[in-house]
Amino acid sequence: MGKTANQNEASPSEQKFRRIFEDSMDGLILWNENYQIVDINCAAVRIFDLPIERLLGKSILDIFSKIEDKKQEIINHIEQVNNKGKKHSSMVIKWYDGSVKHFDYSTKHGIIDGMNLTVIIDVTEKAEMQEQLRKSDRLNIVGELAAGIAHEIRNPMTALKGFIQLLEPSIKAQHSLYYDVITSELARIDSIINEFLILAKPQEIRFLEKDVCQIMRETVELLSAQAVLFNVQFETHYENNLPLVYCEPNQLKKVFINLIKNAIEVMSDGGKITVSIKSVDDQYLQISIQDEGIGIPKDKIRKLGEPFYTTKEKGTGLGLMVSYRIIEEHNGHIQIESEEGIGTTFQLILPIRTIDN
Repeated sequence: MGKTANQNEASPSEQKFRRIFEDSMDGLILWNENYQIVDINCAAVRIFDLPIERLLGKSILDIFSKIEDKKQEIINHIEQVNNKGKKHSSMVIKWYDGSVKHFDYSTKHGIIDGMNLTVIIDVTEKAEMQEQLRKSDRLNIVGELAAGIAHEIRNPMTALKGFIQLLEPSIKAQHSLYYDVITSELARIDSIINEFLILAKPQEIRFLEKDVCQIMRETVELLSAQAVLFNVQFETHYENNLPLVYCEPNQLKKVFINLIKNAIEVMSDGGKITVSIKSVDDQYLQISIQDEGIGIPKDKIRKLGEPFYTTKEKGTGLGLMVSYRIIEEHNGHIQIESEEGIGTTFQLILPIRTIDN
């Protein structure tokens, strides 16, 4: 740690400042009028994940030298500090390891003679929590609307299906194609209504101790015929002796079907779907479904699971939204990793121990 004064000769107030500076949970950077970092505390070193020798004595702009647009943000921040004496800003940075970090930072000009103080707080966890809450709130709103809409549509749908079935014997051969299209589209509407109903306020469901690997085996077997049609092969890896998980097996199977069907459909030229299930720290079960599709752009990943957002031409977005709701009811969460041209991995994290009913 760099020192601005010899601690043995420092006054009591300077020693107090030094203790506060070094022990602060927030990142603190002291820099001079030439933008040179004079002192930096341990919290800031951890935030930037760089050796202290790479920071002390360097320009504060050098930290962002490889991120040109962020460097300009810092310059604008400093200009505001020079004009107004202080400034609060926020920044989102794609870090060296590919992770995304959210920072709040404030600067006070002339905190001591010729010195400026910048306080940096890593608010990544808070930002991620807010994003999860935003998605959850949207799910709840859509769920409340879904129940009413679905019931209103289902009544005329029942009448249409009934009359179409009555007409079937009298339909001439040349019109049979029209009949097939009508019944197929009615079935698709019925499927959408069912997904709407699942999005409605959670129904009373009974959780049982079940073998998730067995549920996944049944799902893979169910979809194997569709996979063959798309020239898709399955590769499965199930860890041995996994514990049973409290779950609603039919709902969990619906999630697996949604995700695997999506994976099959995004590989128009065929490919491989890798399914793996393993335990994490003996507390969670991690279920991974990885495809070799075209991948999803980074800016679109965060929108997945939102109402009517889909990357498929004829999709409704409801399948993934239903999946989010079901996993949420199981006290779990969904993580998505994707690389364009390489493929996408959906990871479902479920607690092993108990579910709050």
